[in-house]
Formats: sequence, structure tokens, C-alpha cells
Amino acid sequence: MLDLGTGAFANLRSHVDYDRLGAVVISHMHADHFIDLIPLRYALRYGTRRRAAKLPVYLPPGGIAMIRKLVSAFPHEGGDFLDDAFALSEYDPERPLALGGGASLRFAHTAHYIPAFAVRWERDGASVTYSADTAPDERVVALARETDVFLCEATLRHGEVERGLRGHSSAADAAAMARDAGVRRLVLTHYHDDATSRDLDESAREHFSGEIIVADDHTTFELNR
Repeated sequence: MLDLGTGAFANLRSHVDYDRLGAVVISHMHADHFIDLIPLRYALRYGTRRRAAKLPVYLPPGGIAMIRKLVSAFPHEGGDFLDDAFALSEYDPERPLALGGGASLRFAHTAHYIPAFAVRWERDGASVTYSADTAPDERVVALARETDVFLCEATLRHGEVERGLRGHSSAADAAAMARDAGVRRLVLTHYHDDATSRDLDESAREHFSGEIIVADDHTTFELNR
């Protein structure tokens, strides 16, 4: 699973038994991208579908110290709050990461307020590239080149401009990156709950002629092979 933000664990349970997860990979240490590691930990520790082995959780560089600091505020009955359910490690964004089942991940730095990493998942010739949080960035474009699905954030509304350091994209920005990368399908995500069609798919269609989908909970896709 790539990122586990607010509400993601509850949605996951509608589609797969959580004890079947092979790994969780976190793009960056903003809480809306990792906070549901906490309910997942409780489920693995006390739920009805416990794992015999600890679940691998891959964090960005520096992520382990940050999440340990967060959970240090939680009362705990003994042992380590995280290590009794997770096998924590930090990935090297400069190197591919091999996962079970023949899958592999590659990473690219993004333009965000803290260190963040786009992720490209590949297996058996299929690929999904996830932008994480980013302003338009050629490194993300390069990672997404000719991917089957480009899952890209669209935080900014139509015409909205970030002041100072940029860290997010609009749907138009996402579409321009999709066009430049030659992706097969663009999926817009990470948008405001009051975003309109003009903020999302209409803006994107001005820059990308391929398939455009606005993500919603429980949407599923068949990957091209």
C-alpha cells in the first residue's frame, strides 16, 4: 500500500483483509499520508486477523525517528508500540526497492515543503506512478514516463496560486506532467472536498488528451499489460 492517510485503513478493509498486506510504503512524513498506521497497528495487535510475522513498513529517510516521537505520547502497556506489529525500515530513494511477488519500487524527489518522494510500482510489465505531494517537477515526469496509471495530486483549485515556496499542483499542472511523461491514464487525487469539475477534469483536459479520471473512494482499475 502506498501511503496510509486519514480514513484509508477503513476503506482498505472494504477490499482486502488487512493481514494480507505485503508492505506499506510512506511517501513523506506529513500526517495525512501516514496517520492510519496507528489504527492498522491496533488491528494487527488486537484484531481478529492478526499476522504471524510483522508487517514491513518502509518510511522515507528520517521517518522512523519522527513516527517514534509521535507515538511516544501514547500510554503503552509494555514493549514497543510500533515494533510489536511492524518491521520498520527506511528506504533509500536513490535505489530500487524489491517487494514480494516480483514487484519493485523506484522513487523520485518531489517539490514539496519537506522531503517527499514520488513512487513508481512495477510488476510483470504493469506500472503505477504515484506523485505523492508535489509542485510540477521534471523528476516526477521522468519517473512517470509511459506509466500505465499516473496517480497525481490536484490540491490547487483552478486559478489558485501558491504564495512563496510551492509544494502542490493543480489539475492543470498534473495534466501537463502527464502529457510530458506520455502516460496512459491520469487519475487526479488529493483534491479539496469542494473542488468542482472546472477545478479538476475540465482543467486537466486543456492539457492532456488521454484518459482522465477523478479519483473517488473504492474506485478500481484494471492495469494494462
